[in-house]
Amino acid sequence: MSVFRIYVEKKPEFAVEAQSVLSDIKTALRLNISGVRILNRYDADKLSEEDFKAAISTVFSEPAVDVVYDELPPVSESDRVFAVEYLPGQFDQRADSCEQCIQILRQGERCRVRNARVYIISGIISDDDFAKLKAYIINPVESREASLETVKTLDTNYDIPTTVEELEGFINLNAYGLHAFVDKFGLAMDYDDIKFCQDYFRNEEKRNPTITEIRMIDTYWSDHCRHTTFLTNVENVKIDTPYIKDTYDMYVNVRKELGRTDKPMTLMDLATLAAKKLKADGKLPDLDESEEINACSVKIKVDIDGKLEDWILMFKNETHNHPTEIEPFGGAATCLGGAIRDPLSGRSYVYQAMRVTGAANPLVPVEDTIAGKLPQRKITLGAANGYSSYGNQIGLATGHVAEVYHPGYVAKRMEIGAVLGAAPAENIRRERPVPGDIVILLGGKTGRDGCGGATGSSKSHTLESLEHCGAEVQKGNPPEERKLQRLFRNPEVTKMIKRCNDFGAGGVSVAIGELTDGLVIDLNAVPKKYDGLDGTEIAISESQERMAVVIAPEDKDKFMEEAAKENLEATLVADVVEEQRLKMVWNGNTIVDLSREFLNSNGAP
Repeated sequence: MSVFRIYVEKKPEFAVEAQSVLSDIKTALRLNISGVRILNRYDADKLSEEDFKAAISTVFSEPAVDVVYDELPPVSESDRVFAVEYLPGQFDQRADSCEQCIQILRQGERCRVRNARVYIISGIISDDDFAKLKAYIINPVESREASLETVKTLDTNYDIPTTVEELEGFINLNAYGLHAFVDKFGLAMDYDDIKFCQDYFRNEEKRNPTITEIRMIDTYWSDHCRHTTFLTNVENVKIDTPYIKDTYDMYVNVRKELGRTDKPMTLMDLATLAAKKLKADGKLPDLDESEEINACSVKIKVDIDGKLEDWILMFKNETHNHPTEIEPFGGAATCLGGAIRDPLSGRSYVYQAMRVTGAANPLVPVEDTIAGKLPQRKITLGAANGYSSYGNQIGLATGHVAEVYHPGYVAKRMEIGAVLGAAPAENIRRERPVPGDIVILLGGKTGRDGCGGATGSSKSHTLESLEHCGAEVQKGNPPEERKLQRLFRNPEVTKMIKRCNDFGAGGVSVAIGELTDGLVIDLNAVPKKYDGLDGTEIAISESQERMAVVIAPEDKDKFMEEAAKENLEATLVADVVEEQRLKMVWNGNTIVDLSREFLNSNGAP
């Protein structure tokens, strides 16, 4: 099978990106370079030479503004050349779009396209300066330097695992062993949580856990998924300031009035008690309540052509501080994508967004960057590009954008996206799943990108974060989420959905695991981007553009048909069962089998 290669470069008068990179490098690194050229390199296979040539001027390039080369153009002896490609498993929107367009052009099977960007740097610079330049352009969390050599195949040889590890000896570890266990596997859990797990497996299950169970529990109980910091028990309160003490006393009295003294006092209880009091006093008649946890929702009346209709208004905010810190473009893009996804899973359409961010001084010289961090300039510019790229492609207006510059953000960036959506109340069906119902996975496929996103967001940033956190930040795919939006605007579809959850932090384990108490999940049924994923990776990989929906079995064919109309993949992946346990099966083996009561404990108090 032949691999065809071409290089595409913007004509000088249209080379806006190359000029921008040149300006950025001169400003940030103060290097003595005179020019930058950027070429997109495309490798393609699984298509004929005739089809490849037909795609050159219709897919790979625009003849009016691009120059196409069959091989790398000649460069002078002093020029430096290097290529950059995404890490394996990261979503490459450029390559994916090429594949789709060529498939439409050929009306046949989908080909494969790989994209790399080739940089030609003009000017006389030292080897050390060239290394600095490459380090500035290549973020190891998402990309790597690519070979300039030709390739004979685009096939990737994966070691395909068949089993997951059972953690022998776990239930017998002492305190030192448990601390070492947390460090070895890079868990977000603390000692109390892992001890709580050990006690459960020793006393209740009477067996050692699988690595999948530990990774899944770590994800389920992460601060990102369960806000465990806010569930910390508050004891021995001492307040000196009188007016704060008065407010606290009021809080204690309201707890007594509402009969909550048997529940632990936590920051979450403190934050939500006012709403509980207002509800008890009958002052929140418009509050929309359900067992779904997609977004905050309120009942409203909407004037539709002079007639008042009952609608549900939803709003949600998403913080992506850690992902944006380590991979600015993807972190900020998926911040907006994640904020959209929650009201969308509530079957509402998102109309408007806002963005509030915090950065340290982006004009500080790059050489003064804290070890283990990206330069503030690179974070700030990359995040702005990522957020706007996602918003523009999905068609979401962002009415308020504000960035706060303060030295306090040098430790960790603040990245907040908030959205507001709505839908007619009659289009939103909410029912408790019953045994016999089925779970459909809808949308994108699973890959390694996004593994550990929830736990990664719950960890402290360290010197090694840029080296080891690559899989935690996935590239967003806004066209796929846009297709989900279109599907969920169809009342015929939404009225089939009993319950829905997005594939945000935690992937299969949380998105499906939260839907109901009794579930059996077939991990082999989950569509994958590529071979080589083990059961653990399939269980915890998150994705912006997937939904898990519960429907009645008799609605399956109709639901699949409507999804296909929007070019969305829909797959039956789980069954609702009577027994209140979460089970996951992979290659015929049960690799997760946990009681719902244990999972819902959210770990040690």
